[in-house]
Amino acid sequence: MYVLTVDQRGSRTDRDRVPDIIDRYATAHTVRPFDRTAGDEVQAVFDAADEITAIAVDLAATDNWSVGIGVGTVDLPLPAATRAGRGRAFEAAREAVEAAKRDRRRIRVVGSSDWTVHAQTAAGLLVDVLANRSEAGREAVALMRTGITQATAADRLGITPQAMSSRLAAAGWDLQIPAEALLARLLTEADAR
Repeated sequence: MYVLTVDQRGSRTDRDRVPDIIDRYATAHTVRPFDRTAGDEVQAVFDAADEITAIAVDLAATDNWSVGIGVGTVDLPLPAATRAGRGRAFEAAREAVEAAKRDRRRIRVVGSSDWTVHAQTAAGLLVDVLANRSEAGREAVALMRTGITQATAADRLGITPQAMSSRLAAAGWDLQIPAEALLARLLTEADAR
């Protein structure tokens, strides 16, 4: 199981962003949905590595959140409220989010398996790719993630297909999908051991 604990950075000088996460990921495939645990922190429980991968990396790349992924067992049955959950994955997520506050990439993976070290490396590399994108690159990638062609995306942006190709290359789009798959695979291995 995977527990994602996310703590808002700079919450004393920024607006409350917790409702944004709860709304944005309301339809995510979770075992327990995002739930405010305390103040500016939220938590969710996942059983699918690919689902937690996309969300965790997306949040860490915004620089508004410290993101902790805990890998391990949870006490069953899970309570209805996410914040009431117990088990090693919850403890690991707490350790991870605290460590993420001191990590320049703002993401940490903690668990008992040696595979979590590899998952941490993949997560850090992926966040670096996403965080270094320009606004134009983010816009181009967002369109591509909808499943449209590069030509259609270029048309929507009012640029040439060649310019679209250049934006995607500069944004590291060619690395994102395989890197997300790698991170998900490493999290799956960490959870299996």
